[in-house]
Amino acid sequence: MNKAALYEQIRQKSSYLCVGLDTDPARIPSHLLDTDDPVFEFNKQIIDATHDLCVAYKPNIAFYEALGGAGWESLRKTLDYIPDTHFTIADAKRGDIGNTSRLYAKAFFETYDFDSITVAPYMGRDSVEPFLAFEDKWVILLGLTSNGGCADFQFNRLASGRPLYERVMRVAQEWGSSEQLMFVVGATHPEMFQKIRTYVPDHFLLVPGIGAQGGDLAAVSHYGLNDQGGLLVNSSRGIIYAGGDRPDFADASRAAAQKVQQQMASLLQEKVMG
Repeated sequence: MNKAALYEQIRQKSSYLCVGLDTDPARIPSHLLDTDDPVFEFNKQIIDATHDLCVAYKPNIAFYEALGGAGWESLRKTLDYIPDTHFTIADAKRGDIGNTSRLYAKAFFETYDFDSITVAPYMGRDSVEPFLAFEDKWVILLGLTSNGGCADFQFNRLASGRPLYERVMRVAQEWGSSEQLMFVVGATHPEMFQKIRTYVPDHFLLVPGIGAQGGDLAAVSHYGLNDQGGLLVNSSRGIIYAGGDRPDFADASRAAAQKVQQQMASLLQEKVMG
């Protein structure tokens, strides 16, 4: 999916919501545990309930890897079920030397046919470029993350006076265009978005941290939206586990997603379409 097609989905749905499929067998409704593939059945019902309200789905690969071969099969079935209109993100946070990165890229872009993958930039250009070599695929580079430990390194100031995360985002723009490269910027840092947009004006930003992590959607959107949308805001636990153990859990997930989408529609109208 190219940038224009992604923005068209945002415009049509008045939404830039990404639903994170962080599916944990220990947290899904107990009645699903009797099905042949509880993880897929849970994902299927979440997708059925939310697909008209979101533009992207982001399976967190760790939740599937941990289940071995069965988990990978659940992931494959989930990807096959997601409508082609939706942008798919492999939240894998891969990052290694070039030959290894090439095979990671082949796995997620060819074997599993994701639209994008999250990548850690610590090892530099040659570890990222193999992912950028795939046509119509996206690299989502970790920029400023939403976890508490981000302060250990990402805010460290370099000799230039700039923090490390800013250096990463500035340099990475030399590796790929805004048609193939996005950045992760956590919603727990809404005050940073205004400055980030001064040096990353055109790239899409994947924004984790609303919902269960308490990020401020309005503040992030005010500074982060651009004239092509420019944001994919992710919510995982706050949507997929909204129904707890109820048999009609998907209805609660839909209600949670709809609440976010309605706020996004208002913010888009004000910032982009108004």
